[in-house]
Order: sequence, then structure tokens, then C-alpha cells
Amino acid sequence: QVQLAESGGGLVQPGGSLRLSCEASRFALDYYSIAWFRQAPGKEREGVSCISSSDGKTYYEDSVKGRFTISRNNRKNTVYLQMNSLQPDDTAAYYCATVVACPSNTYLAWGQGTQVAVSS
Repeated sequence: QVQLAESGGGLVQPGGSLRLSCEASRFALDYYSIAWFRQAPGKEREGVSCISSSDGKTYYEDSVKGRFTISRNNRKNTVYLQMNSLQPDDTAAYYCATVVACPSNTYLAWGQGTQVAVSS
């Protein structure tokens, strides 16, 4: 059974940075394309970024391009989301998920999420 665990969220001031981690257990992460999505209260789920298993190609939602960076460390079985220049609109619960391919908003399995709050 695929298990994913997100961590690294927290409260940060506007302009600050956070690095989210997505650690996989019971499977090798490098066999899967991995996406990050977020959901704020009262809003629709929104895809943020994706990294392909086949070629490592990365994808970003327009509002985070140039600010967020997705990467993977297969040795640690972990995918990261480096988030810089955070803004209040980035406040949401963030989830990592397996997908068939990038880009995709069809999420196969995801973790419990990690909360990100951007506020002064």
C-alpha cells in the first residue's frame, strides 16, 4: 500500500520560505511521478507542481512559477517543494500525491497534508 507523509509546513511571514518534504514508505518513490497540490478552506483543490518519474521534468502552476521548486532525492525516497517569496494566497494545506504522469490533477494516493500559513 502506497504511503506518503508530508512535513515542513508552518507559519511564515510574507516573503518568507519553507521547504516541504514528501517521504514515501512501502514503495520506491522514483517509480512514480509525484505532484503537489493544495487546498485552502472553501476553495477548490489546486495543483501546484509535478515532477516526472521518467525524465525528471518539472511542471508548475502559473502563480508559483519562479517561486517554488520541486525536486526529488531518490536515495532518501523523498520529494521536496522549496517555496520562496511566500504570499498570503499560498496559505493552504499542501499534499503530495502519486500521479500517472505529469502534469495531472488525477491523484492516485496522497498523505495527510501539511499546513502552510502565510501571515504577518
